[in-house]
Amino acid sequence: MKTRTLAGVLMLSCLLINALPAGAAPADNDATLFRVFLKDGGTLVSYGEVARVGDHVVFSMPTGAGTPPPLHLTSVAADRVDWPRTERYAMSARSGRYIETQAENDYSDLSNQVAQTLNEVGQTDDPARRLELVERARRTLIAWPADHFNYREPDIRQLVTMLDSAIADLRSAGQSPQGQFAFNLVALSSAPPVYEPLLPAPTLKESIEEVLLAARMSESPADRIQLYKSALGSLKSVDGSVPTEWVTTTSATVTQAIATETRIDRRYQTLSQRMLRLADFRAREGDVRAVERLVTRVHVNDRLLGYARPDVVSSLVAAIEEKLDAARRLQLARDRFALRAPVLAEYRLAMRVPLEQFTALKPALEDIKALAGTSPVTLKFLERAIGRVAASANAVQPPEELVEAHALFISAVNLAQNAATIRREATLATSIELAWDASSAAAGSLMLGAKARTDMQTRLRRPQLK
Repeated sequence: MKTRTLAGVLMLSCLLINALPAGAAPADNDATLFRVFLKDGGTLVSYGEVARVGDHVVFSMPTGAGTPPPLHLTSVAADRVDWPRTERYAMSARSGRYIETQAENDYSDLSNQVAQTLNEVGQTDDPARRLELVERARRTLIAWPADHFNYREPDIRQLVTMLDSAIADLRSAGQSPQGQFAFNLVALSSAPPVYEPLLPAPTLKESIEEVLLAARMSESPADRIQLYKSALGSLKSVDGSVPTEWVTTTSATVTQAIATETRIDRRYQTLSQRMLRLADFRAREGDVRAVERLVTRVHVNDRLLGYARPDVVSSLVAAIEEKLDAARRLQLARDRFALRAPVLAEYRLAMRVPLEQFTALKPALEDIKALAGTSPVTLKFLERAIGRVAASANAVQPPEELVEAHALFISAVNLAQNAATIRREATLATSIELAWDASSAAAGSLMLGAKARTDMQTRLRRPQLK
């Protein structure tokens, strides 16, 4: 029994080695053609795998002849696809591609691996080791078909049957570990996958028809026009295999479709420009009701245009709604301004004199800034005037809207005071360094004073849309 089992295993090893092909078929560099089957019975060719992205399926569609052909990234709604048939066809395409290019190489690797394992059986005298090696070879064979599109499954099934006999002989001969009696064998019992019959590559006429079908299905106007143009280019370069009458009729239809799409684009572009211009104008007026009515006008015009550009309308409505939100905020700010008008008017009146007095100081501060010389009379006038401005400004209580601007003005006045004081010290000490310090203080005072005046004017003015 032992001799018969060993001989059978070695013979199987030899059969595996002798059954290896002389060489694998050369790989085809062309991409696999997949198909997208539609629920209405139509099909679209995909140059390579398709991808489902959200509620759409995206794939590269050939739009002409050549190797590789010109491709266009196409998208169609996923709910229009017959997914069971599309997925079965994808499995068939992958299987066919695998068998053409890689299957024999993989089967050769499997045969070498199993043959090497069985050769080890003849080189060991350990019964348990022999049984372990044969069972390992069987497990390898059992697992292989499911991961390789069931390639050569009948051959593998026959090999597994032979190994089953060898394992049974080894076990009955007592060549299993003591106490182990389980017959743990797994059969090749998986159901074969259901494949969709592969279709031949589309003819030039079929390819053009599929491009036109994809164009009609496309939800993107830009993609639709591009697909139409691709089909028109293919129609201009057809050979004698395509009926002339069909080419003429289809070319006229496609040309008309392109003109229609272009005309619709222009109409929606004009609508968008007009509505956005009006929305901006009405929003700057704070006319909330007028901006609201523009949304209704957009939908009315969209209906008149046949709802041909939903993406454009969606973007346009979103832009108008942004203007509507801005108009509402502006009107709210204006309402508040109206409520606060008495307080703001009181502050404007209280600050009129301090601002005019500070403006009168500008020539003297400019002289200090430029180190152009400051006479004792001018210096004395400046110090007294700054004191009056500071006293007047500090006596005013600013409303909450003008706290920051008022503080900025006070800082400008304080810097002017510093500029005058330091300039006096610089003159007495004949110090150019102190003179430059006074210049810096004067420059800061002029800058802060201008900024404070601008901020006050902005906050005391009726709100405007930026």
